[in-house]
Order: sequence, then structure tokens, then C-alpha cells
Amino acid sequence: MERLATQLEGPVLLQPIVHGDERGFFLETYRRSALAELGIEDEFVQDNHSRSRGGVVRGMHFQPGMAKLVRCVRGAIYDVVVDLRRGSPTFGQWEGAELSDSNHHQFYCPDGFAHGFCVLTEVADVVYMTSAYYDPTLESGFAYNDPAVGIEWPAGIELTASARDAGAPALAEIADSLPFRYG
Repeated sequence: MERLATQLEGPVLLQPIVHGDERGFFLETYRRSALAELGIEDEFVQDNHSRSRGGVVRGMHFQPGMAKLVRCVRGAIYDVVVDLRRGSPTFGQWEGAELSDSNHHQFYCPDGFAHGFCVLTEVADVVYMTSAYYDPTLESGFAYNDPAVGIEWPAGIELTASARDAGAPALAEIADSLPFRYG
């Protein structure tokens, strides 16, 4: 596994070694020791799988104490993380990467960052491991289209959000209550 360059401190974009030929391919998606060497030391306790149709946007979600390791196993998504650590020099800044069933990249979203994605293909299956069990009483989020954050979702895609995500508050409305601290 190789660590690719990211702009924000904390998130990690991973490129696996793919062994392929005319029959198909094999790749290792998780090896705790290899991830630790690349700076990811979380213990993952839950594995999730979502399927979404083209244009669906999910996010921006976070849960205190939860990191995620995200990959797209069918189709393609534009995956985004946003720094929510109060006091961070990059608070409110975002970074995105395309994850697909052809590039096999994985995006690590550490605790203290929000996560979201939009679907670039007709359908996409997203698989992600989490470092904490999902707890609906702890999960929160902010608007995926918050103009102050300014996420540049891919052009030409009409985004469709759930009622919950479409009605989420702006980051500025929840910033003072965020439990994440930088450093």
C-alpha cells in the first residue's frame, strides 16, 4: 500500500498494490501493520456497505471518536473530508478524492473530520470501516452545500440529498459546539 499526497494534515489517501491479469485482480484492502506504518493506527470495529444511485450526495457527517476508512467497490464517488478541529489552521477546509472500482483508492477520514461523498456513476457501492460503533445519538452533520465551506462537488451532476442532509445546518451554526480540538 502506498500513501498518496493530501493537502490537509490528518486524512490519508491510499493506493493499494493491485495484482491483475486477464482473469481479474487481487488486492489487499486492510492490513493493520501496513496502515500503522502509513500513520493510521485506529482499531476498526464496524464495517458498513451502502449503495447509492447516481447523483446522490451523502454528508457531511461526523461522530466524535469515529474515524473511517472508505473505499468504493462498485462505480465511482467523489469522497470529501472537512476539518472540524477547533483551533486547527485548516478548520473548515475540505479535501476530495475520486474513489472507484478501477483506481481502488481508499480515503482515511480521521476523528475530527466530517465525511461525505457524491456518486459519479449510475450506481456506487461504498464500503467503509469505522473505529467506533455507530451511535445515532452522537452522529451529527452540517450542510454538504454550505457556501462558507465551499466544497466543489463535480460539475454537471444534479445532487440529490436525503431530507436530513438537505436540512442540515451550516458549519458556522454548530462550530462552537464541536467537541474536536486541534493538537
